[in-house]
Parts: sequence; C-alpha cells; structure tokens
Amino acid sequence: MTNTAESDLRNSDSPLPLLDWLNRAAVDGASDLHVVAGSRPLVRLNGELRVLDSVVVDDLRLRTALASLIDADRYAQFVEHRNLDTSLQLEVGDISQRFRINLFVSNCGAGVCFRVIPDQIPDFAWAGFPRDLAERLAEFRDGLVLFTGVTGAGKTTSLAMVIELMNQRGGKRIITVEEPVEYLFSRSENSLVTQREVGPDVDSFADGLKFGLRQDPDVILVGEIRDYQTAQMAISAAETGHLVFSTLHTRDAKGAITRLIDLFPQSVQGNVRSQLSMSLRAIISQHLVTGNHANRKRELVLEVMFNNTRMAAAIRMGKLATIDNTILTGRSEGMINLDESLRRLLHEQRISQETARRYCSPGAELD
Repeated sequence: MTNTAESDLRNSDSPLPLLDWLNRAAVDGASDLHVVAGSRPLVRLNGELRVLDSVVVDDLRLRTALASLIDADRYAQFVEHRNLDTSLQLEVGDISQRFRINLFVSNCGAGVCFRVIPDQIPDFAWAGFPRDLAERLAEFRDGLVLFTGVTGAGKTTSLAMVIELMNQRGGKRIITVEEPVEYLFSRSENSLVTQREVGPDVDSFADGLKFGLRQDPDVILVGEIRDYQTAQMAISAAETGHLVFSTLHTRDAKGAITRLIDLFPQSVQGNVRSQLSMSLRAIISQHLVTGNHANRKRELVLEVMFNNTRMAAAIRMGKLATIDNTILTGRSEGMINLDESLRRLLHEQRISQETARRYCSPGAELD
C-alpha cells in the first residue's frame, strides 16, 4: 500500500476494523493483538510479532472503537486513570471468544493489548505441563504454591489447569481473585468456584483475600502478589490451613523467594523467612521457547522446586544462594532446574541447540 493510500485510510471517517482484527487474531491462533495509535496493528504468533494490517491506527478512531466495545463505566475509568485491565466475551465471527484487555496511553495516544483466551481451559498434553506434577500440586492440603515467569510465559494457563483439575475432582470451595478474570471455570456438582475481578467485584487483591477467608475456602487463587499487603495475607492464609496459589514475575524459583521477602519491610523480613520456610510448598518457574515444530508452536520449559528440609533451612537462614544447588540435588524428590528441562527438550529434538543456549545458565552443559 502506498503512503498516500495509508494517509487516506488514517484520515477517513470509516470505523476502525477492530472486530475484524480480533477475529483474525483468534482464528490464526495468535496469543495477543496490539493496537496502538500511530502504528500498524500487530499480532504475536508463536512468540513472534507480525504485522496484521497495513492501516496506521488513528488515535480518535481507536478511542471511538474502544468506547463502543467496553462498558461505559470501565471506559470512564480508563479515561480518568489512563490505564485499565479488564476482560470481555465477544462474538467474533462465528465464535464466542474471550479476551483479556489492557488499555493504556502512550505519547498521549491510546493503545490496547488483547490477550486471546481459549474458550476452554487447555489440557495438560497440549500445554506441555506434566500431569503428574499437576496431580502433586493438587494434593497439597494447605500452604503456598507460586508460579513464576515473565509476562506471557503461560502462568495463568498452568494455574487454570491445576485449579480445574481440583474443581472436577470435587469437594472443594475455590475462590479466585483476578485482574482481570481470564479463564472461566466449569460448574462441578461437588465443588463451588467463585471468581472475583479486581475493580468491578473487589477493590484489591488484598481485600479479595481478606474477605475470601470468610467464605469457607479450601483453595484460594490470587492472580498476582504485587505488594506487601497481598503477600502478608497470602502467607497468613497458607499458614492457617488454606491452599493458596499465586504468581510472581521472576525468572526462577530463587528470584521468587527473594522478591516475595523484599515486599516486606526489612525489620520483619526475618520473621517472614521463618513463616515462608514453613508455609511454602512449591515454586514452578515457567518459560515458553520456540519449538522445532513446523507450526513453530512454543515449548514449555519448567524449573520445579519443592520445599524440603534443606530448602526450608536455606529460606529460614537467608542462605538463598544455596537454593539452585538444592534444586539440582533434589531430582529424586521431583525437582528439576531450568538447564535440565532445556536439556530434555533438546535431546527429544523439540527445541534447537540455539534456543537451548539462549535460555540456559552461563556455562551450562547441554550435551
């Protein structure tokens, strides 16, 4: 398309084809759609960004499209705060599709990222998440289980699969506090799941936890631990007989422990380490890397840490530098570090040597 034609499109009064872009993203199997004023729309397909349309997005047309798409009260929040997390169920083409949405302002222009959420919670085989690991996590009666990784590493999907496993087994009162609600859990005859969204349903993760403890929960899912109040409530809930699942944005298990402790004032970090050494059950660190498949589907790489006697002592004493070695020597207990996970995928020819090298620890032996 010529620059003149693009200019004509930018300046036209025709509606922005946002629903068409969402339909194409969902049909093509993209994970995200990025629409930002001043840029062309992009999709992330198998981890790589690709231009979806040659149209350069106009700010006013984008804001008009978003205002017609999102609830008026929520859109007013975006206008006031210049940021908004929400979710939508839309009729896109011939299907009903759910999206997680983040609205933002950049250089005074509007922007939005749509995360395409599958209409059903994926199965373990498709996601590459070991079912025996999920079964083990689901068998915990209490304590804290953390999923870590960068944005887009599949933490929410893995958590949803584990929670749905517990839901279908029955006998559980499950409460989730999310921002926003992404996967919708199915109804089970002998379980009860309630999902609360920060913003429309509850003011904060910490409030969702506080009030959730009064709702007779067995399992609590906190979408993310971001602050001291949420961290304190999560650890307290895990100590008092509840099974708590949550996420942190860190690269590995050691980083998750450090990050969680650092959320607290330094004066109480010793007590927090002691509490965490007793209440922590497991940390699952995730990465999605490019696979060798013809369709370039990404492969899940895991670091798995379970809290044993040596791990608890390291956390309690603040000797976090020993955690990596404790994971390495804990293979018989089901632990695995990132390098070993990469090595297995490489030997199975599911990833390339280049990909393995990109994600492994410096100096790691992969052969």
